[in-house]
Amino acid sequence: MRGRVEISNVEPTVDCGRYAAKAVAGDEVVVAADILREGHEQLAAAIRYRGPEDRRWREAPLRLVENDRWQGTIAPDRPGAWRFVVAGWTDHWASWLDGFVKKHAAGLTDLDVELEEGARLLERRKATGAARAALDEVAALLRSDAALSEKATAVRDEGLAALLERHPEKLDETRSQAYPLWVDRERARFSAWYEMFPRSEGAFWPEPGDERPPRSGTFATAARRLPAIAEMGFDVVYLPPIHPIGEVNRKGSGGPHDLSPGPHDPGVPWAIGSRHGGHTDIHPDLGTVEDFDAFVAEADRLGLEVALDYAIQCAPDHPWVTEHPEWFRHRADGSIAYAENPPKKYQDIYPIDFDTVDREGLWSALKDVLDYWIARGIRVFRVDNPHTKALPFWEWVIAELRAEHPDLIFLAEAFTRPKMMQTLAKIGFNQSYTYFAWRNTRGELESYVRELAYGEWADYYRPNFWPNTPDILTEYLQTGGRPAFTIRLVLAALLSPSYGIYSGYELFENTPLTEGSEEYYASEKYRFRPRDFDVADTLAPTITRINRIRRQHPACRYLSNVWFHGIDNPMMMAFSKVAPGRTEPLLVVVNLDPHQPQEATTSLDLRQLGLEHVGPFEAHDLMTDTTYIWHGPYNYVRLDPAAEPVHVLRLRAL
Repeated sequence: MRGRVEISNVEPTVDCGRYAAKAVAGDEVVVAADILREGHEQLAAAIRYRGPEDRRWREAPLRLVENDRWQGTIAPDRPGAWRFVVAGWTDHWASWLDGFVKKHAAGLTDLDVELEEGARLLERRKATGAARAALDEVAALLRSDAALSEKATAVRDEGLAALLERHPEKLDETRSQAYPLWVDRERARFSAWYEMFPRSEGAFWPEPGDERPPRSGTFATAARRLPAIAEMGFDVVYLPPIHPIGEVNRKGSGGPHDLSPGPHDPGVPWAIGSRHGGHTDIHPDLGTVEDFDAFVAEADRLGLEVALDYAIQCAPDHPWVTEHPEWFRHRADGSIAYAENPPKKYQDIYPIDFDTVDREGLWSALKDVLDYWIARGIRVFRVDNPHTKALPFWEWVIAELRAEHPDLIFLAEAFTRPKMMQTLAKIGFNQSYTYFAWRNTRGELESYVRELAYGEWADYYRPNFWPNTPDILTEYLQTGGRPAFTIRLVLAALLSPSYGIYSGYELFENTPLTEGSEEYYASEKYRFRPRDFDVADTLAPTITRINRIRRQHPACRYLSNVWFHGIDNPMMMAFSKVAPGRTEPLLVVVNLDPHQPQEATTSLDLRQLGLEHVGPFEAHDLMTDTTYIWHGPYNYVRLDPAAEPVHVLRLRAL
């Protein structure tokens, strides 16, 4: 039987509750639904919710907003799997009160029957002790000889309304289905990542003519770089695969098409596995597992969390190839098929075949890899190309691991079709790479960020903006010089709560392998890349300042509060972020042209900034420590990329 109360369009939900919406512990989560019934009866509604290990349902009220839309908030207080239910029922007292008040306001005085009905409603309300006595007292007043005005005042008393809300009568309660809500720790939403290859830190790579052999860095030498990374304000240091690298079909240091490696070429870290072991082993050049533990401990001491790469693929000499040949796809000639992404060929990598007859054994082994590193203290994983692996596996393994470790974070490296990226987020990935690197114009950026912040993605997809990666050196960075690196840093770090950069960004590395290529010249994927970070011309001070701004201003921790403002030059962009319940919004103005000065007049939405009722206001630039006095929505700005291509303004009423 259908309930008398209709509940529909519940939010936040994903695919009608098939997948969990996402939230962060400590945040208020807005829950909304359409709730109605026939006739003119008044309704009441509530949210019931419970978290991991809760024995009872908690309850929070829903309030009518407009047009049968109800809204309320819940506050999940710890990570894990939560559920919530929307419940609605007829509020017979409120219905009676609405009719009584209207009749009394119309001047009707013969209301004895209405008063008796009200008294009976109070008497049937279930309550004990002082609450019962208070309800009976009002019921007696309604039947007494007191003045009608006194009775009208009593039934509208706020204390009585609160008492009745604490003791609701739910004779025809209707409940929605239970909807899942996954609650993360804050780092799943707000994080700054730094990618580094440990083998390059403290390494040696000979210049042409130098006959000395290359020398790999180690975890011990890489640990010396951690203080500088922490000082710049990063909180996650991400390591590409640290496992033994295959020797069969190894790529040479000349790049992706070099199939003739020299005796000392180290190979690509994503070609995992050799005679030295597989996914739960460490490359012997990097050190021992104890050295890895010491690296993690040093990172933790500095406030950094280590993220490991999880790549489901094997080099031809990975132990699994001989131990479990059924886990790989064999071609008609009996050979195992290597990975391809035409025109790219990865002869050094064998993909896993998720159609194997030994699905149970494969899935268990892949989970064992994650279990091993989790046992070593790792809670953050960057997952390589998850869109080429079986989706049911990801849904299963993430759920299995989170049941014991709800603090895990998985970042999906999936530069692929939008719907696949959405699906990966739905089935459990906490964060996702995006198309940010290739969104350069104002129109492209505003449209894309609006889609992520306000579109159907918003309840479950958390973007992580990367201006560059070891695979991505965009034309904008290749041709824009230092200003381009500053512009893309500011956009990534202040548009998105999570962002990352790949080592060398602070040194403005921008030389491509060939014209039109996004591959780096002398790519670190194929050789050691020792760097001298102690140079005068570095972006490190700017990175440090931006990360300090992110940490000091709560508005930077959210995506849903980004707001784009008018500005009359298409080469410039203005956006703001305002923290919930906070003053002093941040306004960012960017010159998107890394080559030429640009000037414009803003058209600010003062209401969104909370400045609609103030006169002149202070605009303090957190990048240059300069203060301007602005008036109203229209203000002149000029940004010269040769000096400073951005304003990051803290706005404050005078």
